[in-house]
Amino acid sequence: VFLGNGPSGICLSYLLSGYIPYFKRDSIHPHPILQRKLEEAVDVSILDQDLEYLSEGLEGRSHSPVALLFDTLQRPDTDFGGTAESVLTWWHETNRAIPHLVLGRNAPGGAWHSIEGSMVTLSRGEWMGLPDFPFKDWLKQKRRGLRNNRATAEDIAQYYQHYVMKKGLQKNFRCGTVVTSVRKVSSESISNHAQKDLQENSDSLWNLNEESTEVFQVDGFFKNVKGDKEHFSIYAENVVLATGTYDSPTWLGVKGENLSYVHHQLSALEEAVRNNSIGIMSDPVLIVGAGLTAADAILFAHHCNIPVIHVFRRRVSDPGLIFNQLPKMMYPEYHKVHQMMKEQTAASAGPYECYISLPEHHVLSFGKDKKCIFQDKNGCQKVYKVSIALVLTGSNPNLSFLPNNGIDLAMESDQPVNPKRNPIDIDPFTYECTQEKGLYALGPLAGDNFVRFVQGGALAAASSLLKKANKNPP
Repeated sequence: VFLGNGPSGICLSYLLSGYIPYFKRDSIHPHPILQRKLEEAVDVSILDQDLEYLSEGLEGRSHSPVALLFDTLQRPDTDFGGTAESVLTWWHETNRAIPHLVLGRNAPGGAWHSIEGSMVTLSRGEWMGLPDFPFKDWLKQKRRGLRNNRATAEDIAQYYQHYVMKKGLQKNFRCGTVVTSVRKVSSESISNHAQKDLQENSDSLWNLNEESTEVFQVDGFFKNVKGDKEHFSIYAENVVLATGTYDSPTWLGVKGENLSYVHHQLSALEEAVRNNSIGIMSDPVLIVGAGLTAADAILFAHHCNIPVIHVFRRRVSDPGLIFNQLPKMMYPEYHKVHQMMKEQTAASAGPYECYISLPEHHVLSFGKDKKCIFQDKNGCQKVYKVSIALVLTGSNPNLSFLPNNGIDLAMESDQPVNPKRNPIDIDPFTYECTQEKGLYALGPLAGDNFVRFVQGGALAAASSLLKKANKNPP
C-alpha cells in the first residue's frame, strides 16, 4: 500500500506493475566508469543489480546515490545542458508485477493539483518527466512548447494524470481517500472474517505471507457518490510513505496569527484579488518569507499593482537564500524579486513602486486592527497597517496517521519530521525505514525534494520489494 499519489507513488506503481528497466545495448553513457559497469551485466535488469555498486562515484545535485543513478540513466548529460537520450530500455514483464494500491486525496499527481495552475516550475520541464514517457513528448502531443525550458503547474498535473492512464496504472489508484491510521498488528489478530472480505473484494491482493507475524493495518475513509464517508481497513506487509510535504504550512507562533486576515497559503491572495477584496488602492499586502512561494506571491501582487510589504529574517546577500543559488538567465522573474529585495528597502527608496522590503526583520504580532509590529536585528520596531498577511515560510508533512506523528522514524528521533532538516531515517539503497521494517519513505519525507530525484527512491524501493516477493529472475 502506498500513501500518496504524487510523482513518487506514480513512479513506484509503474515499476511494480512489471515495467522493468534494462541497459539499452549499444548505447553510450558519458560517464565511462558507469558505462563499463552497465556493460558487465547487459542482460540483468537495473532493478536486479547491485544499486550501491552502480551508483558508487556518481556526483550531482542530490545526496542520494540511487537518485543520482536513476537520473543519469534517464537524462545522461542534462546538467551540462545536453539532450542525450536515456540509456534505458523498458520491458513489460507481467509475471514480475506486485499487487499494490496507491491511496491519495487528489487525482494522480498529488499536490501538483493544489498549486496555482499558471505557476511556472522551478525545475526545467524535462526534469519533471517520469520513466519511459518524456514530458516534452506529452507537450508535443498537445502542440505546445516549454517557456524558457520550464512548465506550468497545470501542465505537470495533467501530464501525471495522463501518464497513469497511458501506462495502464489506474487500476492501482484509489483517489479521494484519506488515511487516518497506520499501525503494526499481529497477523493472528486479524479475524478470518475480515481477511475473507478483503480477499473477496480485491482478487487475493491481501494474501499474507504465512511466515509474516506482523502486518500493517491501514485505516481511512473515502467519500462515496452520495458524499458520505465510507471507512476502510487494509492489511499489508509493506507500506510506502510518499505523502510529500505540502500538507501543513509552517506558523510563526506569534500573537494574532490566527486572525482572519492572516493566511498561510498563496491561494488566499489569488482569492482576495478575484473577490475584489483587495486592489490598487488597498493597504499593502504583507508577505513573510524569503523562499520561492513568497517570491511567487510578490510577483502575483506586482502583476496586479497591489502594494507589498515584504518581511524576512535573512540578509539579502545570505548564500543560503534560494535566489543566490539560481542562475539569472534561467530564472529572470526570481532574479527580479531578488533585485527588489536588495534595492527597495524601507531605508532607501528604489525604482520599484508599491514594494518595500524589510530584510533581517521578524513579525512580533498581528493586531486586530490589522496593524502589524515588526522588529529588526537591533531591536527597533516598526508598525504597518496591512490589508491581508501571507505567512509563506515553508510547510511540514502531516504524519498524524502514524504513531507519535512519525517522530520515532526521523534522523533526530526527538524532533518532528522535516524534509530539509530532519527527514525520515532510511537505508539509502532500499529506502526502507531503519526504525520500522516493511515501512518505506519516498520523496521529500526521505529528503528528496525534486521530482527528478524522487524517482531514484522508487527504484530502490521497487528493487527491495521485488527481492522480498521473490520476483527476481533466477
